[in-house]
Amino acid sequence: MRAALALLGILLCAFAQASDFRSVQETAAVLYDAPSRAAKPLVVVSKHYPLELIVNLEAWVKVRDHTGALAWIEKKYLSEKRMLMVTAPTAEVRARPEEGAPQAFVAVSGVALELVEIAPGGWLRVRHADGAGGYLRATQVWGG
Repeated sequence: MRAALALLGILLCAFAQASDFRSVQETAAVLYDAPSRAAKPLVVVSKHYPLELIVNLEAWVKVRDHTGALAWIEKKYLSEKRMLMVTAPTAEVRARPEEGAPQAFVAVSGVALELVEIAPGGWLRVRHADGAGGYLRATQVWGG
């Protein structure tokens, strides 16, 4: 039983790391409840909105958003660019990947940041649309 639980843990970690994320590349894109423009529109999302890919069809992709909601989007509206959404009320972006480092800037909930690289120790190097960059904790964002 212990070996089975250990194997399950390893598989879940591998699955979590294998998540595939994309971001919306258009000014706005509609998420639908089925893979068709005739389906019910659920919500409109803005440029840089991160989405996790769940099912990939020829022209449509089933995605999950930061709330866990599932929907469909036309593949042509997605970009390879890795974007993150701040989910914490505020996220302090630091000059270096360490708690005591000087603060580069503060991002509030809902702000989109580009993922530049994954740093050791649970830190992510990010860049804001205005060019400001730095490091924040992975627990403060969704999409990576």
